[in-house]
Amino acid sequence: MTVKIRFFARFRELFGADIMTDVVTGTMFTSLITTIAKKNPEGYAAIFDEKGAFREFVILMKNGKRIDIADAAKTPVADGDEIAVFPPVAGG
Repeated sequence: MTVKIRFFARFRELFGADIMTDVVTGTMFTSLITTIAKKNPEGYAAIFDEKGAFREFVILMKNGKRIDIADAAKTPVADGDEIAVFPPVAGG
């Protein structure tokens, strides 16, 4: 299975814009992001806290729908999914 991971804003600077990756059936959202994030220690620290949990401000989306951080560990990814990871959004 292949999924696309898109990072935005500061996370894009750390990981690049789009990452296509192969995953095995049954891979969960958190596991996928953890695997990708561990390739860049600074990026990992930006997304995850010292206990390995998503930082509370990280915004996660799967196919255009927001995924609650609390549900990410039990949300499977499927072939063709587009995953988006955003830092905090501010504006005015």
